[in-house]
Amino acid sequence: MSEGYPFLPLSRDGLVDRVAHSLVSAILSGAIAPGDRLAESQIARQMDLSRAPVREALRLLESSGLVEYRTNRGFFVRVISASSISDLYELRIIIETAAVRRLTEFNPDALSSLRAQLAELHRLADEGADMMSHVSADMQFHRLICEGSGNQRFLQVFDQISNETKLGLLVIGRLYDDPHRMAETHEPILDAIAAGDADAAEAAIDYHIRVAKDMVTEHILKQQEAAGT
Repeated sequence: MSEGYPFLPLSRDGLVDRVAHSLVSAILSGAIAPGDRLAESQIARQMDLSRAPVREALRLLESSGLVEYRTNRGFFVRVISASSISDLYELRIIIETAAVRRLTEFNPDALSSLRAQLAELHRLADEGADMMSHVSADMQFHRLICEGSGNQRFLQVFDQISNETKLGLLVIGRLYDDPHRMAETHEPILDAIAAGDADAAEAAIDYHIRVAKDMVTEHILKQQEAAGT
């Protein structure tokens, strides 16, 4: 990890969560790269903290899949592999197909927030926004489905794996040549929800995530092969 990343001193209120947020921002912005070591003492010094809250924050990120602990070596930003990202998308399929069915059957009012989020995806494409903005907006669409399902467990698991999914997408740089295509792939899901057809909504999101899974996995596999790993 570079000495130059500008972690700023933090107040003590909600300290561990704020340290974790700062670390997530640094990782997902690319300022700290996959495979980089996260030196507790260095981070603590830059934030003007003791090492304890930094260590707790790193443990939180370990549970979310962004960070891994290597015995006797410390914490490192996780290097995303093709197999790990494939497993992650399989888990998302299980959660989100169940979530969209519940939403379609029991919470049609959630449609308006999903339409607004799709409009946000198109707006970002129109403005040529950066990859991080597109990925965050995409993940928010899927989070709204989990939230709208009314099942807090779905939402809890989604939040736990969200950052690892973002990291996988950011590592490959882009998914579609045309950024509008990312927005358009969500439209069949919305159409099915609007029609009140739970079977079609489940099939649409299953297809949507499987296509993304295949594309992301293929990209990362090619990167691994090029790097000889």
